[in-house]
Amino acid sequence: MAATPSAYSLIATDLDGTLLRHGDVVSARSRAALARVAAAGAQHIVVTGRPVPQVRHLLVELDYRGLAVCGQGAQVYDAGADAVVSSRTLDLELADTALGKIEAEVGEVFAAVNQDGADGLMLMEPGYELPHPMLPAVRAGSRAELWSEPINKVLLRHASLTDDALATAARSAVHGLVTVTMAGPGTVELQPLGVDKAAGLALAARILGECAATTIAFGDMPNDIPMFRWAAYGVAMANAHDELKAVADEVTCSNEAEGVAVVLERLFP
Repeated sequence: MAATPSAYSLIATDLDGTLLRHGDVVSARSRAALARVAAAGAQHIVVTGRPVPQVRHLLVELDYRGLAVCGQGAQVYDAGADAVVSSRTLDLELADTALGKIEAEVGEVFAAVNQDGADGLMLMEPGYELPHPMLPAVRAGSRAELWSEPINKVLLRHASLTDDALATAARSAVHGLVTVTMAGPGTVELQPLGVDKAAGLALAARILGECAATTIAFGDMPNDIPMFRWAAYGVAMANAHDELKAVADEVTCSNEAEGVAVVLERLFP
């Protein structure tokens, strides 16, 4: 059953593969749809796997001044104040142990980390290749250098395993130690146990005075599944992973075809 107009006061959108088109662009149509949301008194909240340093410039371009859930739910960021409101870090020793357990199952993996904080770096060990060429990153000389500063997540790649196979093997190897998430092509991640988009969105919603019952969420990858389960209504993009489509209440057009705008225009005519 389609979502009904005026039922939602919190609009949660993922960025990559959802609100963003190719080249990290938010179309004029999507901007206009979000303006309708604001004019109706509802709030738009970004919920992204990207950490704060990799999303801040996009929020500036959107003239976005509200809260944003970043780092796969590990960070809540106040864009208007340019301040991190809440942050969860991943224990460095635990992260190293988790990598060792995963490598015992699947062989060598290549890792990168997102450092904590609004200005944290993305550090990549030798052999790790960026899945998204527009992300800023720094090459480390060794894995040991990844643990030089507090981090909020580890990113993994494998030379031959698919993302689905790597995520499945990682979950089996580190069950009960960390959260394993598949966030996009070439993006399998480890976060602190219990950290996901639902946890981050629930915290941000409480700060905003909102709740799950009046939240509609948009996404495209398995990392959006917890958010869909938390929200009252979940909309998957046509380009979404099959796992997300399986739990979605609705499937809209692709991100390139402005699927978020298509639904918002219906809800906020």
